[in-house]
Amino acid sequence: MTDQEYFEAFDAQAQRRAGRRAFFKATLVGAAAAGVATTGSFLTATPAEAQAITDADVLNFALNLEYLEANFYYYAAYGIPIPSTSIGATGIPATVSTGANGVVYNQGARAVPFSDPSIQQYATEIAQEEFAHVNFLRAALGGAAVAQPQLDVGIDPNGSFSTFARAAGLIGATTTAKPTFFDPYANDTAFLYGAFGFEDVGVTAYKGASPLLTNPVYLDAAAGILAAEAYHASIVRVTLDQLSNVTPSIRADTEALSNARDSVDGASDDDQGIQRSTTAIGLTSNIVPTDSNGIAFSRTTGQVLNIVYLNTTGKAATAGGFFPAGTNGTIKMSTANS
Repeated sequence: MTDQEYFEAFDAQAQRRAGRRAFFKATLVGAAAAGVATTGSFLTATPAEAQAITDADVLNFALNLEYLEANFYYYAAYGIPIPSTSIGATGIPATVSTGANGVVYNQGARAVPFSDPSIQQYATEIAQEEFAHVNFLRAALGGAAVAQPQLDVGIDPNGSFSTFARAAGLIGATTTAKPTFFDPYANDTAFLYGAFGFEDVGVTAYKGASPLLTNPVYLDAAAGILAAEAYHASIVRVTLDQLSNVTPSIRADTEALSNARDSVDGASDDDQGIQRSTTAIGLTSNIVPTDSNGIAFSRTTGQVLNIVYLNTTGKAATAGGFFPAGTNGTIKMSTANS
């Protein structure tokens, strides 16, 4: 395959993603307007005064994301949230509670009835490692560690997972024939969809935030966590790709989830599902989402927050989605994403 053929194939794939991106952004905004996507208060915020971001701020930003991932995997593997001893004295356990908007946070979060022992083993390993990340960051930060904020990893029809899946077209509104809620704990494939939603974001978050660190020790630690998150993302994408040999619709579903995610993180269109491509030298998979140089892309902290807040406003937000009351710490405002 010549360089010219490669770049033509890559450009064609990018153009297809860009076309779908606009559609999914409109879908997510429409869902919010209809009142089915307000998992938290999408607060419009004005930019705060510029201030120096410290290493502790960056690590606490990462800790918020690790709280989220660890609780999802802990529920999936063990049927419980992470131990309260690791969430801080003022931390909010990821247990069932009702928000002011009527959403029941963490409703239905439970152990997945895995049918494939290998997938169950992957889930258990990732749960242990994400929990280890929480404990590591808390230890590194010491007294500066932020407590666990309010999280939502449940299956409420208007909760975070359902809002995300509805924007991707995997579920419908209450007037449609499709299911009205998304349950990542229902079976192996549903769990992998939930994991797919988190892991790719985690990789891009660490890659984007790591350059903000100034302490070489912290930078080395962040690089190590980034590598672990990349391994997690890879096993999720590989497993979904293998399952798609039997159920081809899985590939399209990952593209739909990718486009829903890409529609709220900003103007860029970098996110990718696992859709395979036909090139001059045959069929190729898309296990690793990279650019034409084979380099994984980055997201700023503001872009990451747009995704986990499920921010459809086009303006900066300080809460929503998987973090109904926002993250804890200095880095808690997303960037305008219109």
